[in-house]
Amino acid sequence: MRRAVAVFSNGSWPLAEAAGTVTLAYHDRHRRRVRMNDDGGADFLLDLPQAAVLRQGDGLALEGGGYIQVRAALEAVADIAAESPEHLARLAWHIGNRHVPVQVLPDGALRILDDHVLVDMVRGLGARVVRLRAPFAPEAGAYAGGHTHDHDHEHHHHEAAHGH
Repeated sequence: MRRAVAVFSNGSWPLAEAAGTVTLAYHDRHRRRVRMNDDGGADFLLDLPQAAVLRQGDGLALEGGGYIQVRAALEAVADIAAESPEHLARLAWHIGNRHVPVQVLPDGALRILDDHVLVDMVRGLGARVVRLRAPFAPEAGAYAGGHTHDHDHEHHHHEAAHGH
């Protein structure tokens, strides 16, 4: 079985040596050791020395040569736009208080995985929300060190008070 033993960031590995691609949703892109299938159906073992966040365009170096290119899957996401920088900061604070991953988009909007409770909350705070299918690549976080805050906090969305 092929073994992927290292991760090279997008642009730091020779794309011409790609031996395949693997398309993964956000929750499947923080891994250390797991059997996977590439997009052509061939299996391989991701066998890294420590867990890593796999990002769009990264190359998984195969033992013996070649790479498997990581692709971010299209997922149900919600893009959140604000009326002003102050409004955006307020929205970001409320989303962050729920400890959910957030992607900051180039146009200044925020992207979250689509969650009807969070979408209703930010709409109630005056945000414009567009639901779509797109890749999700959230911020790693200040304390990440290669790890994203990937805990399941969905149970908090239904509580009136957060409790942390």
